[in-house]
Amino acid sequence: MSNQKTPPIPGPLGQRLRPAYQRALLPWLFVLHSALPRIFDVTTSALLILLFFPLLALRAILAYRETGLIFNRRRQIGLFQEEFDRLSFAGKGPGKSMALLLNVLRGDLAWAGPRAVSPEELVNLPANALFRFGVKPGVISLFLLRKKIGLAYEDELATDHEFYYSASAKDHVGLSLRGVVGSVLGGGEPRPAPPLLNFWGVEIVNTTMQEALEWIDRHVMEQQKAFMAFVNPDCLNIAYANEEYLKVLQAADRVLPDGIGINIGCRMLNQSLLANVNGTDLFPRLCEHAANAGYSLFLLGGMPGIAERAAEAMRQRYPNLVIAGAHDGFFSARQEPKIIEAINDSGAAVLLVGFGVPKQELWLARNHAALKPFVCFGVGGLFDFYSGRIRRAPVWMREIGMEWSWRLIQEPGRMWRRYVIGNPLFIYRVWRQRQQQQA
Repeated sequence: MSNQKTPPIPGPLGQRLRPAYQRALLPWLFVLHSALPRIFDVTTSALLILLFFPLLALRAILAYRETGLIFNRRRQIGLFQEEFDRLSFAGKGPGKSMALLLNVLRGDLAWAGPRAVSPEELVNLPANALFRFGVKPGVISLFLLRKKIGLAYEDELATDHEFYYSASAKDHVGLSLRGVVGSVLGGGEPRPAPPLLNFWGVEIVNTTMQEALEWIDRHVMEQQKAFMAFVNPDCLNIAYANEEYLKVLQAADRVLPDGIGINIGCRMLNQSLLANVNGTDLFPRLCEHAANAGYSLFLLGGMPGIAERAAEAMRQRYPNLVIAGAHDGFFSARQEPKIIEAINDSGAAVLLVGFGVPKQELWLARNHAALKPFVCFGVGGLFDFYSGRIRRAPVWMREIGMEWSWRLIQEPGRMWRRYVIGNPLFIYRVWRQRQQQQA
């Protein structure tokens, strides 16, 4: 007889049940937990079919009258590499994808899962990607959701791997709901993605997170000095009214896009943003690059002790990382030469400055010639997040483009003007720019 113990049922239920009852219930709870995603898919797809039945019937009639067919069928690969027909209504007009409700109901697709692939794509998939066929493909893919919002920093294989090995029944439902919201905020079909985006004279490089990191690496390795900046709608609103800050951004070696607002602005101008290359998401990846390549960072800004705590947190995450120095942002004009001297003496290759916009960019522009680090850029309140002083929005909020609302809830007194007034003002100014371009 095996001596292996049955793991206890967690939570209040497990505390109230005797071990014998726990052993009896555990297999059934496991089956129920495994079945929850399918129960959710069947229930929601059936309800949606009933709710929209008149529209579905009308769309089917129109398709048949136009083409003699109700459905277009596209062969795709599903669970355990079984083929199925992905349905869409035949003919032209809106609502073609509503036929996917039938695929979800009959079990070809789940609401959430890896993207379904074609038989041609299956042939070219690497062997380490075949794990994705252990779950049903999804109408909503974690990778495609992040890509639409601009947060797909890892490739599709890595993101599918994350979903496959970590997704629970709760995550399945959550991703399904996030996909609906993300589809609204992230926009529909992709638009042209020009290399440069322009908002009232500020040119923003339309690039990926990986390319941005490689750009920093290259400037460090080639010992080329560069000044970089990040802009979100609030930054652009400030630049609209502050000519000095506008000129600093125009003179920067590179300006990168930060936030869902830039994504929305691009769509208004009929453009696509390749990625939300914000400093907060770039920072840990930069630390990893620096640790691997052997160059060091200097953190300047924040309240006393905050930059040091952020530095220690990154050292714990990346043991080979060298942070050559850290200092708060509270120093006088008389102390400034000593701060610059400390930065230069540290031998840091990259300087991150967290004074807030536009102070950090104006300070860097004024002292750029005197600073020795090869790459310098402002990071706003980044040190607060990585020191633990301020908690960052949960991943699910970032995936639907609602991180700004989290910041507003955390600091309403400081953030209300930026978001409640600033966001609509930014949208209005982008609208005016579009009207001028079309005139």
